[in-house]
Amino acid sequence: MKRSELNQIMQEAVAFIWKMNFQLPPFAFWSPDDWKSKGHEYDEIRDNMLGWDITDFGGGDYPKLGLLMFTLRNGNLKLPQYVKPYAEKLLIVQEEQVTPFHFHYKKMEDIINRGGGNLLVQAYNSDSKEGFSTSPVAVSMDGRNFIVDAGETIRVLPGESIALPAGQYHKFWGEKGTGTILLGEVSKVNDDNNDNRFYRKEGRFPQIEEDCEPLYLLGNEYPAAAE
Repeated sequence: MKRSELNQIMQEAVAFIWKMNFQLPPFAFWSPDDWKSKGHEYDEIRDNMLGWDITDFGGGDYPKLGLLMFTLRNGNLKLPQYVKPYAEKLLIVQEEQVTPFHFHYKKMEDIINRGGGNLLVQAYNSDSKEGFSTSPVAVSMDGRNFIVDAGETIRVLPGESIALPAGQYHKFWGEKGTGTILLGEVSKVNDDNNDNRFYRKEGRFPQIEEDCEPLYLLGNEYPAAAE
């Protein structure tokens, strides 16, 4: 992805988030120059990869295959000084923009439709070889527990949420004609370097073509702390 594309996505995301009456923390808006002056008191942001996270999953067509996330808080399984056993993210999903099938080895998460359009979700249990199982899928939505067929499409309306347990493949996208969606994610500790299993090989972090200066840095781009 080009840096100019990332900048535009961030600008549009900020406008949408404000429109939805959600406020981002101050570090969301720190420039690369701002980061150069930040000391070790901000290591939790660096070490836990808080902040902006944009991916096209290696497909090169972000509007069709992509996701914007902002990690608001997170623990760290390797650094015990960050004792939070939970994480929280904000996600923006456009109409028909797909996040491909994947599961997490350890993380369980709730995906919450905070407003905008309708979210469509497909889920499969994983089998012993980490493929798709044909077994029925147990679904939990806002206290309602029920069973669907493997791969059945589940609609999550604004205000609703769906719980996704570890080991359960899931794919989601915005329903055509319903608008962009603001999602929340509340989960166990998030570890994107070790805990993701994509059904097909996908690129998790984008390869960036530096055609301009960054508006804001991604969560995996922060410089070391100023001494």
